[in-house]
Amino acid sequence: MSSPVAILGGTGQLGFGLALRLGRAGVPVVLGSRDGARAVEAAVRASARVPGGDFSGAENAEAASRADRIVVLSVPYASQASTLKGLGEALREDQILLDATVPLGPAVGGKPTQLIGVWQGSAAQAAQSLVPKGVRVVSGLHTLSASLLEDLDHDLDQDTLICGDRKADKEPVAELLGRIEGLRVVDAGRLEQSRIVEGLTPLLIGINIRHKTHAGVRITGLA
Repeated sequence: MSSPVAILGGTGQLGFGLALRLGRAGVPVVLGSRDGARAVEAAVRASARVPGGDFSGAENAEAASRADRIVVLSVPYASQASTLKGLGEALREDQILLDATVPLGPAVGGKPTQLIGVWQGSAAQAAQSLVPKGVRVVSGLHTLSASLLEDLDHDLDQDTLICGDRKADKEPVAELLGRIEGLRVVDAGRLEQSRIVEGLTPLLIGINIRHKTHAGVRITGLA
């Protein structure tokens, strides 16, 4: 039996799509939301989409406390700090926060093709400054289309780039995400590289708008 994973922001399209994919791969998922009732409703919808999947819903802090090791943060940048500050004692030492946050323009009234400057260097580094001591941040999922994640008939056939300061933290994240069919996980280096990887999101959004598609990323030359 796999360890339970919490997805904070699990009622949003990215979080919900990720929950479906992980649930189909046999991973127990706790969907989190600021509103526990919405999280429970999302878990019911996920169960209907993936019969036999193990889904439950809870308020964000409760969801995080139920996770064995990995907690996924999939909220808009405008909600990142308040969500993390609201977790209180829910995050535990040696847990890993997989941060999918991207500092996009809409957070300050701009366009989704714009990247906001973050004084810590990246949204992932900002998250690291906000979590309790001993909680490690790994970034990832920035180049995945939320709508394609939710479409279980679609073969992803792409890569996701993860960044983190310790190999020991990236390995369980890579193992988890690697269970999703069609998704390859590529180690892109230390957490500071998240600034570059996060910048791929607005780039892909612009490509998608111009070409009316859902582009992803594939790194060539790897074994």
